Amino acid sequence: MPLVAGVDSSTQSCKVVVRDAETGALVREGRAPHPDGTEVDPGAWWTALRAAVDAAGGLADVAAVSVAGQQHGMVCLDDAGAVVRPALLWNDTRSAGAAADLIEEAGGGETGRRFWADAAGSVPVASFTATKLRWLARHEPANADRVAAVCLPHDWLTWRLAGAPGLDALRTDRSDASGTGYWSPRTGQYRTDLLERAFGRVVRVPTVVGPAEPAGHLAPGVLLPGPDSGGGSPGYRNPPGDPSPGSRTGPLLGAGAGDNAAAALGVGARPGDVVVSIGTSGTVFAVAGAPAADPAGAVAGFADATGRFLPLVCTLNAARVLDATARMLGVDLDRLGELALAAPPGADGLVMVPYLEGERTPDRPTASGSVHGLTLHASTPAHLARAAVEGMLCALADGLDALLAQGATAERIILVGGGARSAAVRRIAPQVFGRPVVVPPPGEYVADGAARQAAWLILGGAAPPDWAVTGAEEYADTPVPAIRARYAEAQPHVLDRVAASSSPPASV
Repeated sequence: MPLVAGVDSSTQSCKVVVRDAETGALVREGRAPHPDGTEVDPGAWWTALRAAVDAAGGLADVAAVSVAGQQHGMVCLDDAGAVVRPALLWNDTRSAGAAADLIEEAGGGETGRRFWADAAGSVPVASFTATKLRWLARHEPANADRVAAVCLPHDWLTWRLAGAPGLDALRTDRSDASGTGYWSPRTGQYRTDLLERAFGRVVRVPTVVGPAEPAGHLAPGVLLPGPDSGGGSPGYRNPPGDPSPGSRTGPLLGAGAGDNAAAALGVGARPGDVVVSIGTSGTVFAVAGAPAADPAGAVAGFADATGRFLPLVCTLNAARVLDATARMLGVDLDRLGELALAAPPGADGLVMVPYLEGERTPDRPTASGSVHGLTLHASTPAHLARAAVEGMLCALADGLDALLAQGATAERIILVGGGARSAAVRRIAPQVFGRPVVVPPPGEYVADGAARQAAWLILGGAAPPDWAVTGAEEYADTPVPAIRARYAEAQPHVLDRVAASSSPPASV
């Protein structure tokens, strides 16, 4: 019974699952928290990974390991492989101005957006690595001068698991490379001209390996306790009786993936599926046979973890909208859901536009949230709870519309992520999306997708092993178009079009 491990190094925590390679049966798992913030020392991810591996019982008996991670984050390394500065995460919006500059320099307006969509599959926004590199070059030139290589969170962790054997050993996969802004999903090649356009010069970038190709081997002893571990884990060890401790080649390392591509693999998404993931960010993505290129910038034309493509819409505000509303009301999330379901659909006209940390779709990085339609009748905790759930779902439904406009099909919607655990979200979602919603049982689907990729690596074949996801529930209800109609009236970017503003507002 070969075992494989999958790692999900997400924004908030690191999760590790160990599964049977052939059946996908869960054997054990562990997790550890990440620090808060949009700027993080990558060493914190390494410490958390070691702790999560320890909690999962170590990796001594696994045949392969694969790492999935939060996309876009900028990890800069010097010639010696040391981290130059704390990583800027996907949700750090300080590079919004850099994104606007890159579009303007490519011709501005429709011309500039079309240039980037055709070249890299996506129009630059603050999340993308290319814009963060431009910010670094402009605002921290001394640090920029030290950069010899740039990689992403999952690339860096895979490289560390391999023993950090030199910058030439950096590896990544199609899905994460497609979120940098300087790799083309259409051609499958880096666009070093775009990297130079963003950063001012070309630096080393990870080699892109295929979905079922190895990225190296887990270095013996790399997860054992050490001076920088803050603890440590059993990690990789030679089997009992091995006559040459430390000499055996460690388990294979998979190519890894971006978190959304791994989630699609974890839930078994197929062409015709649309996955809505409600985590720190909200994402709406579909498995497609051809790359997307949306000059409007709403749909990012990413690659997936199987050799196909993953057109995706991302919102910055998802499950934390529920967290913030629960905090305002002084209740826990279960009670928030009960309150939301106690109010009528549409919350009697109360609407929340949940741009609590700026927004990526629509591109309003400096925006703030707003509440509309407040009346004496709607001034109750239940109405506010309902407005929060509906506002979050309406933003994601806008993403679904954008995907459909790009040719995606939505035969079924699969709802995953921490926010999907809310009974209110599950029951209200069909009213907002206008389609039945399938909710798999709670699980670590990003880590599961990484584990499934690791299994594909050792089992071979033209496709990843068929791990059935059982226990899914389907929710259906009569669509309520008035919910989205009222939300559209309140959206600042709709009002911006009416005003024909030439630039995004500084606040809403």
